[in-house]
Amino acid sequence: MSNDDKHNKKEFMRKNLIERQGEAKVVRKIVMITAIILVIIVGIIGVGGYFYLNSALKPVDAENKTEKAVEIPIGSSVSGIGKVLEDNGIIKDARVFKYYVKLRNESGFMAGTYELSPSMTMSEIMSALKTGNVGQEVVFKITVPEGKQLEQIAGIIAEKTNQSAEEVFEQLNDDSFVKAMMKKYPSILTDEILDEDIKYPLEGYLFPATYDYFSEEPTIEEIITPMLKKTNEVIEKYWAEMEAQEYTPHTLLTMASLIEEEATAQVDRDKIASVFYNRLDTDMPLQTDPTVLYAHGEHKARTLYKDLEIDSPYNTYKYNGLTPGPIANAGETSIDAALFPEETEYLYFLATPSGEVLFSKTLDEHNVKKNEHITSNNN
Repeated sequence: MSNDDKHNKKEFMRKNLIERQGEAKVVRKIVMITAIILVIIVGIIGVGGYFYLNSALKPVDAENKTEKAVEIPIGSSVSGIGKVLEDNGIIKDARVFKYYVKLRNESGFMAGTYELSPSMTMSEIMSALKTGNVGQEVVFKITVPEGKQLEQIAGIIAEKTNQSAEEVFEQLNDDSFVKAMMKKYPSILTDEILDEDIKYPLEGYLFPATYDYFSEEPTIEEIITPMLKKTNEVIEKYWAEMEAQEYTPHTLLTMASLIEEEATAQVDRDKIASVFYNRLDTDMPLQTDPTVLYAHGEHKARTLYKDLEIDSPYNTYKYNGLTPGPIANAGETSIDAALFPEETEYLYFLATPSGEVLFSKTLDEHNVKKNEHITSNNN
């Protein structure tokens, strides 16, 4: 190759390199400009979103204190409540309300008719929605004590309504009614309550508390919904621990009901829970009398030996493990004990006539206490 050819080749390569460097500069400029534009767009969106959210969270009209009757229907979701509030001019944006409620982890909103105004803050609105039926007088109350069974609760409801206990109990066990309640509270009313061995699907799910009612003749659904809602709220508080222990709401309420039925005012439920868990761990039957009486469908002061012969999956003298479902409603103390039992080595407990509960580690020790405190024959 001649010197001229070498020179021309070098010159061509130099020019080509210069061109590529120029192209690279152009590309870098384009990338930089694009990035700057994107940053500006994101910034504009972010700032705009911030100001929009900030505005949406403020009162619709701080000067307008005119109150308006706003009705929140029974069973309304957070989205549904937000739409009602937006439609009535109480908040600016239902979606913002929904996300604000989730961010704040707010719950416990109640159905009712509220006197609300456009001047109310988001915090004031949420606080009002937790009181229930603002501006209305309570027509009657229903108190559901701890440890009551579904049939007993039906009787309590019947006393406040124009229906008989049998009619109420029948509706509480109606298949379509139960499935409607399952759709309303799917996190607690799962398919487990429809197991073929379950006596009554809603047994144990009507939380013990006092409930206010604001109409003369509420439907059974309107009466039951607050009870299920309360159960749902209580269970939600324990959800993380339930997942850690691989408990479903059904199994938790089942164990809690056994604790509730064996507990007295003087006893530590945590210790009763420990006995049940110790027995389960050693594959011993729970042998708790209330389950036998539940299998018989009776309420008696004493379980007789002949009662123990009933062939029922609820009979914990015949079948190991938990009952198919709850045998009564449990208070939060028993639910807490079911998740956080005391650590003991007890395998037996005995309720004395005075209400005291005595705990034992061995059968011999238990029998000695039984002979000392239970004097009447159990035939």
